[in-house]
Amino acid sequence: MRRRFLSNPLNINKLLIRLALSGLLILLAGCDRQSSDNQFADYADRLASVLAVSAPKEPDTRIPPLPEVGDMLQRTEDVRMGLFDAYELRKCGLFHLIAERNSVLGKVQDRTRQLRYELLLLDGIGHCIATLPEDDNVRAQLIEVQTTKQDDLSKYLWNMLLTGEEWQKQFKPSHAAFSLGTIPDATATLQAMSGLAHIASQISARHSVSAQSAERLLSYEENIHTSRYLGQLFYSMARATDWLNTTTALLSQNDATVVCGPNRNQQKANFLENVFYKFFVTDIQPYLANLDARYQDIQPDLQALFAIPNRPAALADYHSFYIDGDIHRQFRDATLNHVSYWQTLFKRCGINVGQP
Repeated sequence: MRRRFLSNPLNINKLLIRLALSGLLILLAGCDRQSSDNQFADYADRLASVLAVSAPKEPDTRIPPLPEVGDMLQRTEDVRMGLFDAYELRKCGLFHLIAERNSVLGKVQDRTRQLRYELLLLDGIGHCIATLPEDDNVRAQLIEVQTTKQDDLSKYLWNMLLTGEEWQKQFKPSHAAFSLGTIPDATATLQAMSGLAHIASQISARHSVSAQSAERLLSYEENIHTSRYLGQLFYSMARATDWLNTTTALLSQNDATVVCGPNRNQQKANFLENVFYKFFVTDIQPYLANLDARYQDIQPDLQALFAIPNRPAALADYHSFYIDGDIHRQFRDATLNHVSYWQTLFKRCGINVGQP
């Protein structure tokens, strides 16, 4: 039988498919066990079991969305210099830049390349104004163009961040939390936000942005292409906040059933302590500390970036929650309230913290 089975190509294919599916199921099960959402649910379930009550319902996490593109896209003045004028400026290094912008491909640039062009153009115009004679007619024209372009520069940056495809995906809140022990590397996102924050500060001060900084925009966009780190960080914090509040409420509402004191059976308190150490201290607390640190790492650059002029009015709720830090304050409060409950319980029951 064995020889007949292995000699049949159809049977071999079926066997391979079964093995592949089995491996996939094992992999998915492993990922599922590492899910922070599942760990919070297991924690709540075990606490409810000790308290002899029903497990709480999974929280419904609702957070401000990134507004629609139509509510954030800003109109900019279409001020272009013709090729004839650009030719006159060839000694300033602007001819090829403007010719590229006026080409067929230049007219369909994405938001990142549009901002890059505006920054390079302003850098070149500044150089031209500094080198052309004061009575040159082209110099006077350039000063007018420079003023208009500088007024619109923050709009180009906002349009890139909020309506550019890759950047919008980064800022849009996710609906999947990080896995418990595998929060992805944030180096590329941190570098991109730091670089953009520097550009934003220069724009706000109406200072020239160097050509080198403008060119880095393309690498920033490329480096974040496969990552949705920022949106996932936001959701992970909000999700953890909701789970902590749910679990703290479960404990507080049933606190009176936890008997403690001399000559009393405080078995329930001891069981709760075991759950606390097994789930919260071992896995959840380090995860919360990691989320807290990750947000604090990136928030200063986000605040600098979102401080530029012409911020869309539709962004008010998003800005207050994610950038100003309401999400972090709620996260911190939920963490402190949860820890505070355990401190109070352990003190009431004479349990020494750190000695499960």
